[in-house]
Amino acid sequence: MRIATYNVNGINARLDILLRWLKEDKPDAVCVQELKCTDSAFPSRELEKAGYGAVWHGQKSWNGVAILARGQQPPVTRRGLPGDPKDSQSRYVEAAVSGVLIGCLYVPNGNPAPGPKFNYKIRWFNRLKNYASELLELDVPTVLVGDFNVIPTVLDVYKPERWMDDALFRPEVRKAYADLITQGWTDAVRHLHPDERIYTFWKYWRNSFARDAGLRIDHLLLSPAMARGLKTASVRRGPRSWEHTSDHAPVMIEIDNPMEGNSDD
Repeated sequence: MRIATYNVNGINARLDILLRWLKEDKPDAVCVQELKCTDSAFPSRELEKAGYGAVWHGQKSWNGVAILARGQQPPVTRRGLPGDPKDSQSRYVEAAVSGVLIGCLYVPNGNPAPGPKFNYKIRWFNRLKNYASELLELDVPTVLVGDFNVIPTVLDVYKPERWMDDALFRPEVRKAYADLITQGWTDAVRHLHPDERIYTFWKYWRNSFARDAGLRIDHLLLSPAMARGLKTASVRRGPRSWEHTSDHAPVMIEIDNPMEGNSDD
């Protein structure tokens, strides 16, 4: 099973980029962030023609998350992260794909920090940790996938000294991510590539992609049942080099699906 995450930075503006990549890599499930469109404007027909069913949680101009599933229509299990009924931002959607529970998330950026946006990010992360703990208690194959807006360690950023005061790298945020991992989740990319500098995001300016001056902020976290079957984890850098593309690259893992009896166990 191939599971991927991709912050498309505007799904309608970059639909041709997304469709081209889907055709090339053929992921089985994709978590998409920053749709930047309302629910009614989501391009479900175009994705269906490409062979993907979808569930989504949109928002005008900002945010928005979706889960795409190749050859099936995934049943949605949740829209919106629990813990704050007043939170109207579209940052979490969850569905079952081939027996795997997939949570697609887009953590708030949090800048400028300190400030109200940073406080919202910390509150959102605390809600995520509480819910993630509940998911682990279910003891079902689960993945939490998306743009976490967290640089976990100095290994995950080009010139870390430039990011010390940024909301993506502040100690409170890195601790929140580390606490999440401590619950029992496996960071797929870092698990298979413990010592490599690997980035998933490069700013548009200063030739950042060509210089490989990037950040690793797009993550796939696996529950124990899923982690046992992890085979590969890679950043699909090709789409980042295409014209009019997102500032993120897709990240994809290949994994044995325990619900299909393919695990080595």
